[in-house]
Amino acid sequence: MPITRSAKNALRQSVRRRGRNLKRKKQLTDALKGYRKTLAAGKKEEAAKSLIQVYKAADKLAKTGVIHKNRANRIKSRLAKKLK
Repeated sequence: MPITRSAKNALRQSVRRRGRNLKRKKQLTDALKGYRKTLAAGKKEEAAKSLIQVYKAADKLAKTGVIHKNRANRIKSRLAKKLK
């Protein structure tokens, strides 16, 4: 447990940030699942629409520093390759 006042503030802050980061990561995984499901069903047009959602989620995570920008680019590249 933190003792000093600044350590207590830092703990509160990190708990808030962790919750926010987990929520955003969940959005990415949900978007990935939806994309893969529509791709497996053979629905190319719907898969292209859900790919946009994956791009949006990955870019937002990279912008806020939750994941590295190269990881986001790698995810987007691999998924776009599967659509072709």
